[in-house]
Amino acid sequence: MVQRARKKMLSVDELVDGVSRGDRAVLARAITLVESNALHHFKQGQEVLTKVLPRTGNAVRVGITGIPGAGKSTFIEALGMHLINQNKKVAVLAIDPSSSITGGSILGDKTRMVQLTQSENAFIRPSPSAGAFGGVARRTHESMLLCEAAGFDVILIETIGVGQSEIMVRSMVDFFLLLQIAGGGDELQGIKKGVMELADAILINKADGENKNRALQTKQDTTMALHYLQPATPGWHTKAHIGSALTGVGIPEFWQVVEVFVAATQASGYFSERRDVQAKEWLQWLLRDQINELITGSPSISHLQKTIESQVINGEKTAATGARELLETFLEACKKGNQSIE
Repeated sequence: MVQRARKKMLSVDELVDGVSRGDRAVLARAITLVESNALHHFKQGQEVLTKVLPRTGNAVRVGITGIPGAGKSTFIEALGMHLINQNKKVAVLAIDPSSSITGGSILGDKTRMVQLTQSENAFIRPSPSAGAFGGVARRTHESMLLCEAAGFDVILIETIGVGQSEIMVRSMVDFFLLLQIAGGGDELQGIKKGVMELADAILINKADGENKNRALQTKQDTTMALHYLQPATPGWHTKAHIGSALTGVGIPEFWQVVEVFVAATQASGYFSERRDVQAKEWLQWLLRDQINELITGSPSISHLQKTIESQVINGEKTAATGARELLETFLEACKKGNQSIE
């Protein structure tokens, strides 16, 4: 049996140099590093991120969501190729549901975006959600920063289209697109309404062939619905559009909408204001996430946690009381020196 040679571990400086040069192989390894939960990987990954921070922030960040079957992958490939033809470098972070067996990414989007995958000016990274809140990969924000440091002009972040993932992606992008299809059925309306309030544009996809008239009707209905919703971005009127990722119709027009949006929000100052708010929100979210990891992974309370979980399930104790008890036990262990907070 032939054994594969192990890849040489790259130093922080080698990773920083490779990312800064736009080396896609090194970029992939840097992203793997920041996605790792191992403590020594976390520290090394943060060193890399800190050193490349001055090179970040120059890309346009676009979030794309939609129900399964809305044609997100086809749309992203069509948009990505349009941008590449305009001499832009495009990175796609596709948030995949994790494999229930391996915990890894299903990699479905990468296999569907054939043209983008083959382009030297594109980088596609499916990230496993791995049970993270709302299906959003825990390190997607850091992956986005690494892609910006590698010189990508546009970052496209695709959600799996369910749960809270849209809210999380909205909190890290400049522009948020909801992709819909005509005749989705009443059972999908609840999902649409909840996400419509987050969208800066809504595009009715698959507006081709016999479906075009239905798409036009859906556009009209969506436009009426938008009149009753607060715009996701102050000073910007969210509008409905039609297009076809399959034929390419409407793709250039959509990107023009994004460019007008970016110019308008930069002129008003809201573009940088939103990014400042997002940075604070991500700090708070990661702080809560790491505190939760510290506490639930603490040897001093592992025996207690199952007991409290049973008490909460059986109605013997409220969840808030149980959480407070676990926190106080953890803090007491830290004071006694029985638990490291490193």
